Amino acid sequence: MWLFATACSSSAETDGSTEVLATSETPEASPLGAPPATPSTTDSALMPVLGAPGIALSAEPSAAAPTPSALGTRTLFWLDVSGKVMTSPADDFKAQTLVRSAGQGSDGIAVDVEHGYIYWTNMGVPADDDGTLVRANLDGSGLTTLIAAGGTFTPKQLKLEPRSAKLYWSDREGMRVMRADLDGGQLETLYSAAEGDVARRDADNWCVGISIDPAGGYFYWTQKGPDDAETGSIRRAPLVMAAGEDAAHRTDVQILYQGLAAPVDLDLDREHGFLYWANRGDDTINRAPIEVPPGKTGATRDDREVVVPDVPQAIGVAIDHERSLIYYTDAVGDVGRAALDGSGAEFLLEGRGAFTGIVVVNVP
Repeated sequence: MWLFATACSSSAETDGSTEVLATSETPEASPLGAPPATPSTTDSALMPVLGAPGIALSAEPSAAAPTPSALGTRTLFWLDVSGKVMTSPADDFKAQTLVRSAGQGSDGIAVDVEHGYIYWTNMGVPADDDGTLVRANLDGSGLTTLIAAGGTFTPKQLKLEPRSAKLYWSDREGMRVMRADLDGGQLETLYSAAEGDVARRDADNWCVGISIDPAGGYFYWTQKGPDDAETGSIRRAPLVMAAGEDAAHRTDVQILYQGLAAPVDLDLDREHGFLYWANRGDDTINRAPIEVPPGKTGATRDDREVVVPDVPQAIGVAIDHERSLIYYTDAVGDVGRAALDGSGAEFLLEGRGAFTGIVVVNVP
């Protein structure tokens, strides 16, 4: 049985609410490029149990008060873009630094409890094409590089898919969606939005969020667009590419939503038929039905629902399917939680860094 979860700037240090648990021997990451006063980084999410496309919508149950799980302690893992892996019990929230030197521009995170690993992406310096994908033990030790610099440009949100034993991620400046084996082997590109330095300057080509539907046979991703525009989109394509096609020439890509304000991290609630995502451009956590309504297109549909407003520079999203909750992060160092309909929204941690990917999982 797999127990797993997936998700994507000043540091959160120890001062009462943050405690250092373990450190790696990787050099401390420096800030990306020359960030503004409030660091600007995009974009993870609990790996959902997924079904086939076209599922009917249903009202989600009200979120019950958190209770201990029979499978273990409900635990959050999230990243600080300065290069830290953070953790806390979901119920008795107390932020702790698990890895202090995780790499430069840490963004997307996935957790495999059964095999005892945390996986995450590091963006590196965007202009240098030096992103990495790394792994550590659940206690923060044993830092190992799986995809070295040059293998992926600026990797963002990350998901682990246990059926195929694959890692999936979006590559922002690489303008593509990628996957690899759990040891970093068999690296491949599933989708390429564009190529070249000119296209790389167009944020509409930037692939950021990622979610996987193995039963339905799709992967989903966001293409961000500029923060100050409404040109972002959510798309999907089959996991198995059609014969005769390649990553740069796919005829099976569907645009599910268009005209969004910089969508970044993404998650799926297949049970109730919803997409959840963070809009960095308008500081919101959103949801909409997965399927485009009859008579509408990705550009004309108008069924987006803001479930949590006022999340400054929203980035990470993670659905807790067991408890019907959603967790979220932002670039000003907040960790938030709400019911799936947005009720009961609260910040569990505020102003403590610049947070990116987040996941929730049971730790025995």
